[in-house]
Amino acid sequence: MLTVLVVDDQPLNCNLLRVVLEQQGYNVYSADNGLEALAMLEQHDVDIVLLDVLMPVMDGYEAAAEIKKRFNDVYLPVIFMTSLDVEASFERCLAVGGDDFIQKPIDDVILNAKIKAHSRTRKLSQKAHIQNLQLEYHQNQIEREHEIVERIFNNALENQAQFTDHFDFHLSPAAMFNGDMFLMAQSPIGSLYCMLGDFTGHGLAAAVGALPASRVFYTMVNKGMAVSDIAAEINAILVKLLPGHMFCAATVIELNRTGRSISAWLGGLPDAYIIDPQGSIVKTLTSEHMALGILEEHEFERGLIYYELELGSRLVLATDGIIETTNQQQQYFGEQRLLDVIASQVNISCADIIAQVKAFAQGTKQQDDLSLVLLNCMAVPEPELSFEPYSSLPFNMSLSLNSKQIKSTDPVLEIVDVMSQIAGLDAHRADIFLLLSEAYNNALDHGLLGLDSEIKDQQDGFFKYYQQRDVAMKQLSDALIIIDIRYCPETHSVLFTICDSGNGFANEQSIEHNSHREFGRGLALLGEVAAQVTYNASGNQVEICYKLSTANASSV
Repeated sequence: MLTVLVVDDQPLNCNLLRVVLEQQGYNVYSADNGLEALAMLEQHDVDIVLLDVLMPVMDGYEAAAEIKKRFNDVYLPVIFMTSLDVEASFERCLAVGGDDFIQKPIDDVILNAKIKAHSRTRKLSQKAHIQNLQLEYHQNQIEREHEIVERIFNNALENQAQFTDHFDFHLSPAAMFNGDMFLMAQSPIGSLYCMLGDFTGHGLAAAVGALPASRVFYTMVNKGMAVSDIAAEINAILVKLLPGHMFCAATVIELNRTGRSISAWLGGLPDAYIIDPQGSIVKTLTSEHMALGILEEHEFERGLIYYELELGSRLVLATDGIIETTNQQQQYFGEQRLLDVIASQVNISCADIIAQVKAFAQGTKQQDDLSLVLLNCMAVPEPELSFEPYSSLPFNMSLSLNSKQIKSTDPVLEIVDVMSQIAGLDAHRADIFLLLSEAYNNALDHGLLGLDSEIKDQQDGFFKYYQQRDVAMKQLSDALIIIDIRYCPETHSVLFTICDSGNGFANEQSIEHNSHREFGRGLALLGEVAAQVTYNASGNQVEICYKLSTANASSV
């Protein structure tokens, strides 16, 4: 039932209108002047106001203006009732807030028609008001939830303000939340780790994977785990948590504490570049693996790229949002334009590169998250951490692997897990993994399988190399690899001996030759990580001495 407020200083007029309106089924209130009308509106839910113009205390003009001022959340129609026939009076009625007028004496049919017409508009306004309140409520809830989630994300991404001398980075999300993430941390023995990740899509849905991934990253770096272990563990977590259509393209880097070498796991991101101070490309690091969150644990590939760095080298990492930025002509920014920008000035900054990307976009809407990292490859300050005391007991471990065992298992990770249980060795896990994996893989690939790395110089050389490796592994028989490990508490050192039954895999000349190539650098890196590396005359046995002292240890 509609409620009508009749405002007129003549009691007779009020009573007549009350009778007429009540006969039409309306609920009716009345007031003698504008001031009383305002009081009635405060007390009752009124749908229509019939307002006389000339009244004592507060006339209709002043009352209409005040009504519109106070009750503006929902459309409240004010219909002036006037006996004035001056055109200026009609204009003033509308100017002060009146929505309509009707001349006295009032025609019942016209009055009823006007009330019905304005009541429809009021109902629409009431409905819109309710919807607006609901939207405002939900908007406030969403903003509150976003505030909470944003705080959680910011707290999850530790160390963003540290290592400013080493890292120059830029992350700009296409939506409220970033589907890209950049993590950095230092291991107990000083090496510097970073991870640039790009989850499928952007916004909150893409960003949720950053929480578990960052927890795994920081925990494993704090334990000194190898890059391949970190990538594998993050992959295992994301496979379990993410739906099938989501994954995380990522690059995980470990910079040696001396700043002279890196190890990298690359899965799905655009090429990374090692550049000199002038911006010229020294080395392109191409992704060799599937993105994180796709392969099951037994399918995951741990292969790393190792590279020795020259003084002043920088590493450039970017997500595909950079190279896939488009301008108004639908042209891509592209890899070549990125390389040209990098080489355009000495020691270019992320801000300079991003400015060029945005200028190229010509104001077009950002379609994807833009993330860029410049890593200055320089010595890393020693972390101020306490170390677990080294075990005072000597330990020895020896394994003899036959052909069947070599084909069916990769023993390196299990050996490293066992060694990490010895007090003090867990902090050196990354170095130990590198030494063992390089020595074992070279004993297998070159000593037993007789593979020649020269093939990698050819077009599609890496693909051909691994094709040949698969064939050779299937044909392998009567082979043996012996691994002896000895921990010496007196000298705080670990001695590794890896011997194979093949023709050998290394000698001093081949190491020097490969140290300047895009592959085969792992053996040269052994000499950097270990205190001493020696080979027998035939090259099928290598002895490695690794010192546990933090002053001498370097983690690649």
